[in-house]
Amino acid sequence: MSEPKSDRARWFSEEVLPHEGSLRSYLRRVFPSLPDPDDLVQESYARLLRAREAGKVGYPKAFLFATARNAALDFFRRRRVVRIDSLPDLSALGALHDAPDAGETLARQQELRLLAEAVQTLPTRCRQVLTLRLLYALSHREIALSLDISEHTVKAQLAKGMRRCAAFLEARGLP
Repeated sequence: MSEPKSDRARWFSEEVLPHEGSLRSYLRRVFPSLPDPDDLVQESYARLLRAREAGKVGYPKAFLFATARNAALDFFRRRRVVRIDSLPDLSALGALHDAPDAGETLARQQELRLLAEAVQTLPTRCRQVLTLRLLYALSHREIALSLDISEHTVKAQLAKGMRRCAAFLEARGLP
């Protein structure tokens, strides 16, 4: 069941819009060759709202910045696409099939499952910091601001989380 429009609008104006200026600055700083950040900001808002409807947004600011970064990367990926008829002979490229086989895919899935288990065993603050850094690629400063902790605490929690995850994986036979 969807929430009323007024609640959604209130949430958006309180949790998302205050970050618009810093989001635009971030996009200009990280992607200086981006032709129109306005389109990207709007696309990020749309993706954020869809994700919220699906119940996938825990930290709106972190999600917004990660979504904007991903949208920018998508933009540059699409811009790099080469028309297939402009390639002379595909067989001359040498590597026609670089996809991992079923065994590699299964092994990676199992490793990812174990990593998710390792992260779930972490204390709450440590898990939050690690998730914001590795999954959403936020800087130490952005994480500190988002969680209202010091940058030193962010660094300490990241180190602690990485050590614990490594030990968890090592105990299960992964290097």
